[in-house]
Amino acid sequence: MNVNQSAPPVPPFGQPQPVYPGYHQSGYGGQPGSTAPPTSYGAYNGPVPGYQQTPPPGVSRAPPSSEAPPASTAQAPCGQAAYGQFGQGDVQNGPSSTVQMQRFPGSQPFGSVPLAPVVSQPAVLQPFGPPPTSAQVTAQLAGMQISGAVAPALPPVGLGYGPPTSLASASGSFPNSALPPGSQMTGPPGPPPPMHSSQQPGYQLQQNGSFGPARGPQPNYGSPYPGASTFGSQPGPPQPLPPKRLDPDAIPSPQLNELPPQQKTRHRIDPDAIPSPIQVIEDDRNNRGSEPFVTGVRGQVPPLVTTNFLVKDQGNASPRYIRCTSYNIPCTSDMAKQAQVPLAAVIKPLARLPPEEASPYVVDHGESGPLRCNRCKAYMCPFMQFIEGGRRFQCCFCSCINDVPPQYFQHLDHTGKRVDAYDRPELSLGSYEFLATVDYCKNNKFPSPPAFIFMIDVSYNAIRSGLVRLLCEELKSLLDFLPREGGAEESAIRVGFVTYNKVLHFYNVKSSLAQPQMMVVSDVADMFVPLLDGFLVNVSESRAVITSLLDQIPEMFADTRETETVFAPVIQAGMEALKAAECAGKLFLFHTSLPIAEAPGKLKNRDDRKLINTDKEKTLFQPQTGAYQTLAKECVAQGCCVDLFLFPNQYVDVATLSVVPQLTGGSVYKYACFQVENDQERFLSDLRRDVQKVVGFDAVMRVRTSTGIRAVDFFGAFYMSNTTDVELAGLDGDKTVTVEFKHDDRLNEESGALLQCALLYTSCAGQRRLRIHNLALNCCTQLADLYRNCETDTLINYMAKFAYRGVLNSPVKTVRDTLITQCAQILACYRKNCASPSSAGQLILPECMKLLPVYLNCVLKSDVLQPGAEVTTDDRAYVRQLVTSMDVAETNVFFYPRLLPLTKSPIESATEPPAVRASEERLSNGDIYLLENGLNLFLWVGASVQQGVVQSLFSVSSFSQITSGLSVLPVLDNPLSKKVRGLIDSLRAQRSRYMKLIVVKQEDKLEMLFKHFLVEDKSLSGGASYVDFLCHMHKEIRQLLS
Repeated sequence: MNVNQSAPPVPPFGQPQPVYPGYHQSGYGGQPGSTAPPTSYGAYNGPVPGYQQTPPPGVSRAPPSSEAPPASTAQAPCGQAAYGQFGQGDVQNGPSSTVQMQRFPGSQPFGSVPLAPVVSQPAVLQPFGPPPTSAQVTAQLAGMQISGAVAPALPPVGLGYGPPTSLASASGSFPNSALPPGSQMTGPPGPPPPMHSSQQPGYQLQQNGSFGPARGPQPNYGSPYPGASTFGSQPGPPQPLPPKRLDPDAIPSPQLNELPPQQKTRHRIDPDAIPSPIQVIEDDRNNRGSEPFVTGVRGQVPPLVTTNFLVKDQGNASPRYIRCTSYNIPCTSDMAKQAQVPLAAVIKPLARLPPEEASPYVVDHGESGPLRCNRCKAYMCPFMQFIEGGRRFQCCFCSCINDVPPQYFQHLDHTGKRVDAYDRPELSLGSYEFLATVDYCKNNKFPSPPAFIFMIDVSYNAIRSGLVRLLCEELKSLLDFLPREGGAEESAIRVGFVTYNKVLHFYNVKSSLAQPQMMVVSDVADMFVPLLDGFLVNVSESRAVITSLLDQIPEMFADTRETETVFAPVIQAGMEALKAAECAGKLFLFHTSLPIAEAPGKLKNRDDRKLINTDKEKTLFQPQTGAYQTLAKECVAQGCCVDLFLFPNQYVDVATLSVVPQLTGGSVYKYACFQVENDQERFLSDLRRDVQKVVGFDAVMRVRTSTGIRAVDFFGAFYMSNTTDVELAGLDGDKTVTVEFKHDDRLNEESGALLQCALLYTSCAGQRRLRIHNLALNCCTQLADLYRNCETDTLINYMAKFAYRGVLNSPVKTVRDTLITQCAQILACYRKNCASPSSAGQLILPECMKLLPVYLNCVLKSDVLQPGAEVTTDDRAYVRQLVTSMDVAETNVFFYPRLLPLTKSPIESATEPPAVRASEERLSNGDIYLLENGLNLFLWVGASVQQGVVQSLFSVSSFSQITSGLSVLPVLDNPLSKKVRGLIDSLRAQRSRYMKLIVVKQEDKLEMLFKHFLVEDKSLSGGASYVDFLCHMHKEIRQLLS
């Protein structure tokens, strides 16, 4: 069988659907209609559409300093530049270890020998700057000779990254490129030199692939790769390269005047010649952002998450609800094992849609309830096949033949479709809701509306910081904005209040009282709720009493000296209150310190940095005690979801405190060293959004699949008591559940594979509902079809979650190695089975996966897997649980932040400025940049910014007068100030958490924190730069192939 032959065309699934009355869905820029869409990647084995990598004109590239700054400069003051959400630390991670590796015999110091430039065909990579003259090429070749020795054809075994490779595109191979005979890539005992923008022959583009920065040495890590002491410990000298042909026309030479003096003789891999995330994102926006994405065709790969597009539902769920790692899955398990591409779906059942798209229609089948298959219990959907004139239907999941109830009967047309198909959402749409009957409710009775309980820490820390006063003031107005259904005038949600330190105080706020009443429960070991009537109340009825209580709380505890707190009994109390009221609900906990008071769930300080890089490091991510898991299980049974707001000044054991929020579908927010003046905007913004967002309570989710595959693994914030049901005490529109599938039988190319996600939940108004999402995927017998239909962003989302769960049970080094091995296997399988024959020296990536190396490198050097010296244990545990339920758009920007130059685009332009790559060499000291990753927001100011710009933005006359660490820009009446503040507001609106601004000046101590997010560069914690990592991946792939 020839894997390169083109697969037979798959017939489009279903017919194009006419717009039907009542279900018209407006168009909103995405994909062409129901014929198979033109892909943005050229035909397989054809040229890739122009891959232009020219930076904006005028960006001068300052070489990053290759030295680590002194450790002392990396400290951020407690209240100041904490890793935004990540607590106080995430400043850069200390200087690289200074241990020198033994040099490989005969190797030269790094930099004395040029690295192979990347060669590319003009159609694929447009070189930056004019092509070199023949004289320049001759000069380069002469300069590349190393003492006349010819390198051996095979790379010698030894330390170091593999030889640079020509990246050939999956869609058309590039010319061979490499070092001239006799040149070697030699490596540093210390950190590699700064990267420079010279074009490289050698690396080529691949399908959706990009290349990324490699990471530098990691202190304290043993060498993670056998035989490659460069990765994870100090890099050793890389190996000499095999001789390769040079294509002189394809090597753009860096102009001598562009290079600093010490760089004049070097010739490095050109960052512009390796796949660029920015370019891939830009190309997708241009190619796929203008047309609606119509979901009528089976197995279509949607536009990237970074593209703004509109979805028209014509039978498959919108990519806003479900994204898959591949839309064409292997027919057999052997083929899947060979490719090693994880088959997974990231499902966001309650995702919020843009205003131009209609929410799922609600279908009411009356007392009979939704129609289901008798055998597998799948719900009626567009893929069910009606037979025998419409009297029966065959289930598309298990093939069982079912009778159609008389009240649901309808005749079929000449194509075998029901004549009412377009009038019924469940027969024509990918996503819809059913009203659930009483059979779907607990104890066979309809639920009461849910309740919110606010539980406020009133210990000394909370009072002293001003938190309690701020919170009580905010709640007075916030209670008017509780979530409500559709057109309801007021929310059906009831509220209750508890304060606590070592004991708990419950408040009776019944509307008939003149003043609130307080009841104290001091027996925290045996928690009970001292009152039922008057604890949970309707806001509008008890408004006066609630306002009086919120005024009194800060005064009542103003002189407290109590520093100790309890934690588990507080959750227990909230859960018991919901149980007594026979309703589901949510607890909002505001907590400041490690719960060390004598009570169930008491914790001790176990923070120990000495465990990092040891086999016991995993204990830092595990909960201290099993008590919280038991408590979480009880909460889930009651439909009690917990949202935790933490305000720590020191270690609070986030790994343990976040167990209940994690298992109940809740959220954790962390504000290290909270100060009202610096942090109130971020806290209040997060709180408002958290209280107002629509939540489904007491939910159960099940994913059904057609014969041949089944769901085997789940990631996210939920609890599972069996192998199939995902139980969520609460689920909001930001949370995802990631599901992995495995084969249990052979699949069929004609019928494809089907997924159905069914979520049973209670709405904010107390209505029991079922939300259904359906998706049809293609199946393939050719590996090339698999690799042509993958989505790298979803793949990275899955791999990050897989790795972040792995650190609970395995050493971090093992987890990192597993990721690298899997990535190398995916790419090696492509190279072996799908790429056109070429020299082993070429790195060939699939077009859809050309960004896999750069993004994977970002995951490997994230704080969880490779912490810097400044990252606290709590920060790591916080990020770990946060990523677990992120959607694909959030992980995309979290791992590869957006860097936006602010003074390049015209001031009057209303659009967002085009992003640049996340590398220090992209920064011009005459410009200002915004960097965001969904949690942090930095404004970096170059030292040579024009005085007028400084005046317009900061209202000071010179760079030296700008306050470093400033978190609010002054409101000034000029176009630049309005534009920048407007851009910051729009970035914040796109994210689920408020990003606190930090102004960073060039060469300032805070710059270390900022540089941590320039992910294409080497990191101080030992992470490789994109280029180095690409070389390393190439070496791993070559080892697998040989």
